[in-house]
Amino acid sequence: MLQTVKRFLIGCLLLITTSGILSAQNKKVVAADRLFNNKEYYEALNAYKKALEGVKGKALKAELTYKQALCFMMTNDPKKAEVWFGKAIKAKYQNPEATLYLGEMMRINGKYDEALAEYEKYVKLKPDDARGSLGVESCKLAVNWKGSPTKHQVSNVQPLNSKYDDFSPIFSRKNFNEVIFTSSREGAIGNGQDGWTGEAFSDLYEAKVDKNGKWSTPMGFKEPLNSKFNDGSATLNEKYTTMFYTRCEYDKNKIKGCQIYTTKKKGNSWDEPVLVPFADDTFTVGHPWISDDEMTLYFASDMPGGLGGRDIWMSKMDKKGKKWGNPVNLGPQINTQGDELYPTLRDDSTLYFASNGLVGMGGLDMFEAKFKGGKWTGVANLKHPLNSSADDFGIVFRGKQERGYFSSCRDGGKGGADIYEFTVPPVLFTLGGIVYDFESKAPVVGAKVVMVDQEGMTFETTTDKMGSYYYDNTKFKEDNTYQISVTAENYFGDKGTETTKGETSGSDHKKDFFIKPVPKDKPVRLPEILYALNSAELRPESKDSLNGLIATLRDNPQITIELMSHTDSRGSSKSNIELSQRRAQSVVNYLIEQKIDPARLGAKGMGETKLLNKCKDGVTCTEEEHQRNRRTEFKITSFTFVPKEGSPEFVAPKIETVDEDEAVETDVQEQQRENIKIENAPPAPTPTPTPATTPEKKPKN
Repeated sequence: MLQTVKRFLIGCLLLITTSGILSAQNKKVVAADRLFNNKEYYEALNAYKKALEGVKGKALKAELTYKQALCFMMTNDPKKAEVWFGKAIKAKYQNPEATLYLGEMMRINGKYDEALAEYEKYVKLKPDDARGSLGVESCKLAVNWKGSPTKHQVSNVQPLNSKYDDFSPIFSRKNFNEVIFTSSREGAIGNGQDGWTGEAFSDLYEAKVDKNGKWSTPMGFKEPLNSKFNDGSATLNEKYTTMFYTRCEYDKNKIKGCQIYTTKKKGNSWDEPVLVPFADDTFTVGHPWISDDEMTLYFASDMPGGLGGRDIWMSKMDKKGKKWGNPVNLGPQINTQGDELYPTLRDDSTLYFASNGLVGMGGLDMFEAKFKGGKWTGVANLKHPLNSSADDFGIVFRGKQERGYFSSCRDGGKGGADIYEFTVPPVLFTLGGIVYDFESKAPVVGAKVVMVDQEGMTFETTTDKMGSYYYDNTKFKEDNTYQISVTAENYFGDKGTETTKGETSGSDHKKDFFIKPVPKDKPVRLPEILYALNSAELRPESKDSLNGLIATLRDNPQITIELMSHTDSRGSSKSNIELSQRRAQSVVNYLIEQKIDPARLGAKGMGETKLLNKCKDGVTCTEEEHQRNRRTEFKITSFTFVPKEGSPEFVAPKIETVDEDEAVETDVQEQQRENIKIENAPPAPTPTPTPATTPEKKPKN
């Protein structure tokens, strides 16, 4: 059942050809060839050993040595295979593929420099065979990948593994605390021995991990899920109620391939499995993976129509007939002249599979491909340490997390193929800084620092007595961009951006802010806001002048303001108050159009009650002096605004005005202040009145 190193080799065909010549010379060789061609490599190995005893011809000795090397390779013993391919070459075995396979075994054993030399020899012997140049490139890249590993950490899940083959884990519960996997350990349903591997027939096992991370003892499923033959490499639907898995029946007298079976969960057990007939049983069909919508089944097979040994195929469910459609090969975007095995899908958009026909580190390597534009693209090697020089295959992910399990025959395991866990330890970042007063450069205590990540998650903190703020790695994370805003009472806010995108190692980010204090005891004058003559309609350039205020309100969502619109002294006090009221209203209306919450806005029409200079009624002034009094100002009335739940109603508030009594009183006060200024001022020449500024012909404000 173990598919980690099952390959359909040109060398296998050569055995049939050459054994015909030798059959009359040695019946033991014929018997051994029969076992080999029936894929009973473990049994064939012993048969070739016996056939080699007493053989005197050099050519036959060399061939039998080569055949033993093939058996070691097919039973996943690359170290012995390397030795025996070397012996075959030394014995002058003439097939150039001995050199190719020697390079393969050296690469699987991690001897990249030595393997490179053998591949280069093979390129000279067989320049038209792409496998030689593929091996050359693989050796060079493998060295680079080992020297620059990915961020993944890999560890052997020892409680799941035995000294036999344990592989193809899948999750069997939503909370990811249970797995089903394949194992050829002792205690299987079948009590026979697999002639391919020399191990017991494989079964499906299940194990659970508790909240403390401790695994239960793996337990094999009973019949009918497991049989007396090889069972394994399963996939479950999203509800974990339907299983597809591989079953390989065994017949010593007939070549039989593997097939896919399906079964449904019934309580705590499984129904009688049903064959999913994709191909004749002389072909191998296995390693199924069901899509999330259960409408597509992916699998590996050597059925006719493929590109190499075994390819990855897919079949669509016919809703009307409720049966699986004809298999479709995934094509050259995925498949090669070699073997592509163990397909798994993530989010139905990323395909993971194992291949020995692409550039890799050795044996089977794991690859990924993205489904875009109706096809699979961007095939990429998962590199080291997920891949090693040995066979690596059967990866599954814990949902959207970059963690899960896979199978590997790498050194350091408990025996054969083992199950490994992989994680990506987080790259740790922090963000801190100090908020300063822009003018005094003193630290600002109690400033609110709000951080929003690219997914819209919001985090908030306040500065301490040193003006410092800090976000640890649980909030400030890798591969993210943050919008940061700073607000404080009696200060205008500030904002900035900080990112960790593109950073491959953790670091402590520092970002200081300098916030401007709000002027005390006096309003903030806005840039000149122009109106048509005797009109409250804002000119386009006046709207541009208000953009700064809009930005301030957006950057400081906790403040409320009061707008004050003023006129010069020309015209009656009453008409000036009314005009300033309309002008204040037009400013408020424009702010509301820009989606500023009306609850944050107050306004007053001040008329001519707050002149900034001497230009009251009866005083001759230049147009520039009058212009100074025509202004719009605002002052901050609160730093604690909290919006009501739901969307605000963008309806303008009522504009307050200064009443006539207040206007008269203010005029008197202004007159008193002006008299004081005039008494203390040096004599000034009397200007010549102009028609535009004479009291008799005052223009309207």
